[in-house]
Amino acid sequence: MNISPIPAFDDNYIWLISDGHDAAVVDPGDEGPVLERLQREGLQLTAILITHKHGDHTGGVKALKQAFPGIPVYGPAHETASGVTCQVREGDWIEVVGARFQVWDVPGHTEGHLAYYGEGALFCGDTLFSAGCGRVFSGTHRQLHDSLRRIAALPPETLCYPAHEYTLANLGFAKWVEPENLDILSREAKVLALRERGEPTLPSPLWLELATNPFLRTDLDRVICAAQKYAGTPLADEAAVFTAIRTWKDKEYD
Repeated sequence: MNISPIPAFDDNYIWLISDGHDAAVVDPGDEGPVLERLQREGLQLTAILITHKHGDHTGGVKALKQAFPGIPVYGPAHETASGVTCQVREGDWIEVVGARFQVWDVPGHTEGHLAYYGEGALFCGDTLFSAGCGRVFSGTHRQLHDSLRRIAALPPETLCYPAHEYTLANLGFAKWVEPENLDILSREAKVLALRERGEPTLPSPLWLELATNPFLRTDLDRVICAAQKYAGTPLADEAAVFTAIRTWKDKEYD
């Protein structure tokens, strides 16, 4: 199984899973780049995986279904995502391109957001970003915190495949939260070099996220202190710490 990014829009990645003949794509917000890659590499599209309902993740589904009639489009059972033909939920398994993935409910960014986990890979949409996480739209902060804690418990070598190239900006905020974290500073230098060469910063190994992503570090004293300083009050638990730093980023950084 080979996994590679198809850039779309300004900062989206549509993930291509292929075996040299058949292919699946994750969150195709735009059909054009997908069709071009499939044609260039001589691949047959056999499935589409959708993590959530937002248009930059689903906008290309209709055209891809027309180009490849009858292919399954897997997507969330707990929200309505355009073009989905096979609604899936927590505990379901799907098989694409000879690989098996378990479906996880990871709400928070939206109420029905999914992730697909298997073969050492996690397709996490807008739940987990490299060095960050998604905004809370139609879910809740506590849901998103719980989803991220679940992801944090995966094997540290798990490769995370978010749907956006946000790493550099997210590291900027991570420095606000933990200005003395040397892992963040080291990672930022490496990310700058990658972006200057036009290379993606993804996938990201979970162990690196655990060392540099403040939204996965809400149990640590330095992050708790930073969150409480921003909130101006003691915070009762990790979910409150998470809510404070997500609100901080929304209001003062993004």
